[in-house]
Amino acid sequence: MKKFLIGAVSLILLVFLLDTAYYRWGFYIDLHPGRQVSTFTGVSGKEILVDEGNGPKPFEIKGVDLGAGIPGHFATEYAIDKETYLRWFGMIREMGANTIRVYTILSSDFYEAVYEYNKDNPDPLYIIHGVWVNDYIQNSHVDAFDDSFLKTFKTDCRTLVDIIHGKKKVNLGYSTSNASGSYTKDISPWVLGYILGVEWEDVTVAYTDHMRKEINTYRGEYMYTTQEATPFEAMLAEVGDQIIMYESKKYKQQRLVAFSNWPTTDPMEYPEEINRLFMKCAKVDVEHIASTDKFLSGQFASYHVYSYYPDYLSHYDSWTDEIPYADDYLQEDGSYNTYGIYLEMLNRYHSMPVVISEFGVPTSRGRAQLDFHTARSQGYMSEKEQGNALVSSYQDIKKSGCAGSVVFSWQDEWFKRTWNTMANVDLTKTAYWSDFQTNEQFFGLMSFDPGEEESVCYTDGDIGEWSGDDVLTENGDYALSMKYDEKFIYFRVHKDNLDLENEKIYIPLDITPKTGSYYAEGEDVKFERQADFLLVLDGRKNSRVLVQKRYDVFHVVYSEDYGEENPFFDPPDKDSPAFDRIYMALQIGNVNAAEEGDRMSEKFETGSLTYGNGNPYDREYNSVSDFIVSGDDIEIRLPWDLLNFSNPSQMQVHDDYYENYGIENLQIDGIYAGIGTDAAKNDRIGMEWKELKGWGKNPTYHERLKQSYYMMQEIWNK
Repeated sequence: MKKFLIGAVSLILLVFLLDTAYYRWGFYIDLHPGRQVSTFTGVSGKEILVDEGNGPKPFEIKGVDLGAGIPGHFATEYAIDKETYLRWFGMIREMGANTIRVYTILSSDFYEAVYEYNKDNPDPLYIIHGVWVNDYIQNSHVDAFDDSFLKTFKTDCRTLVDIIHGKKKVNLGYSTSNASGSYTKDISPWVLGYILGVEWEDVTVAYTDHMRKEINTYRGEYMYTTQEATPFEAMLAEVGDQIIMYESKKYKQQRLVAFSNWPTTDPMEYPEEINRLFMKCAKVDVEHIASTDKFLSGQFASYHVYSYYPDYLSHYDSWTDEIPYADDYLQEDGSYNTYGIYLEMLNRYHSMPVVISEFGVPTSRGRAQLDFHTARSQGYMSEKEQGNALVSSYQDIKKSGCAGSVVFSWQDEWFKRTWNTMANVDLTKTAYWSDFQTNEQFFGLMSFDPGEEESVCYTDGDIGEWSGDDVLTENGDYALSMKYDEKFIYFRVHKDNLDLENEKIYIPLDITPKTGSYYAEGEDVKFERQADFLLVLDGRKNSRVLVQKRYDVFHVVYSEDYGEENPFFDPPDKDSPAFDRIYMALQIGNVNAAEEGDRMSEKFETGSLTYGNGNPYDREYNSVSDFIVSGDDIEIRLPWDLLNFSNPSQMQVHDDYYENYGIENLQIDGIYAGIGTDAAKNDRIGMEWKELKGWGKNPTYHERLKQSYYMMQEIWNK
């Protein structure tokens, strides 16, 4: 009996050890060393080839980037389930896309959904899979040959290969940028290839090239570097060689390989004025990475290219004389489509297929970059304008000769941040509310709108969703109602015989108990309570929100960038009567610029209100509209961030900046609002209390395909 128990325990331990070695450590023995390696992908000149059963044929990648975020969860929670993925796959395929790109290892639900969707599907969705490099490592003090960078990079590549073949178990906590679980579905028949890495930080590339000058060559079994290669490119060649070798020897398969890149580290030669203006200090050139005859699939060049950033060509006065095909991109107004020219520059430079693996514009109310040449700006774009921008960008990509393109992105992602609003919000709570001011949250073709089935209010002139319970205050002929959800605070103004073009209406708001003014000197209007914001409804084209100077977050964060004194040296009075326009930073001036215009910072009046219909189910829908007039009623919606809410899920607002030397949170349980007119300026506007309750970590939302989805569907299904 004792021998039996010892034998049984030994057998169990052996099985456990073998399971751990194979499924967790990736250990394997090549039992078929002579078996031929197969591939269903290839490259011919500038074309990508895919064999779908009838021999290799040219394949245009029409893809969408799929993120990991969903409302109420951060991306690293990997909360999207298989049923959701399957539903999305159907919508993506119906749009005309043939490829999904993902950036990192997702939960096993994703791979199970891919397998279930594709296994008996004559029209499958292909996958381009990324290998992520942790932001912390890329921005730390190490170069790319440090073990925390290179060793981890290569380990993640091997892990991914095992995952797509359905033979991997990943421990919880394996990585902060990858999911964990048991991966048992072999999706390799539909994985076109890998994009290795992320948008490289130019300083990391430059630092690596400076510190590791002696490691500028690599020669592997499948990839090697040319004589012109840099140390960073040698590192990439090593990673590429290792992932090809691991998959070739263990699974006898190969697929396409690309290395991530973007304009910041593109290989182009620019005039010194451009290098100085954009501080362009590094290059990554995949032409310096070659492959041996053993690599059957081939390489493509992957670039993230957006029309608004960084538009090098618009800052170079004589470039049109030096680019012979520039006139092919001359527009009707006499300006040049610099986006199209740049794409053709990339494609002409490379000997391999070029795939624009990210392009897009966001449908946010907030904005971060202007595109002067093609009107495809980073934010403050309606869903229809987004669709036009995507279609025209896709046409530019096709015209330039690129082998494929991937729209960024499939879904909006509430958790994301943007440089010009991230100081304003609690970054640990962004997944729990929809910040319409933060453009990075709204690149999707699919929106997550508040409410389980519909939003609590649509600003479309139909007042059917308003009731007497929503009335907050009445002032003579005027009545003000209010409600809110995970994205907006809504107001309804009612007045018999309303004539907004010939009368001003004021709505003061008391947000914080710390500051505010009883008087707005610019408008010469008084309030019963200390107001922090003032809505001025002055016709369809001149309405805006103003902020009391003490509570102006733009003034606090960006004063010095716009030529003003540091506000902490001479803080505004707590009860200052000055009410200012509300701005967002667009472009911080560059002290290295040769031209005075490039040294000046740009800003955008985000407090200006746009007239239009806010109902997504109406033919006249304008997704960035703020208010509409219908008969005797005005409906208004204001994003939380515009009113200095840092975390409305818990009803937190900005505390007094000058007491805290920056932005700190202050919890409130309600605000005051009132209504008055310019006809009664001598009277103080009364203000009434509105209780506010947060929703914590449980926001409500429903999916909605944007207008841009249908516009891409039309061009992709032609």
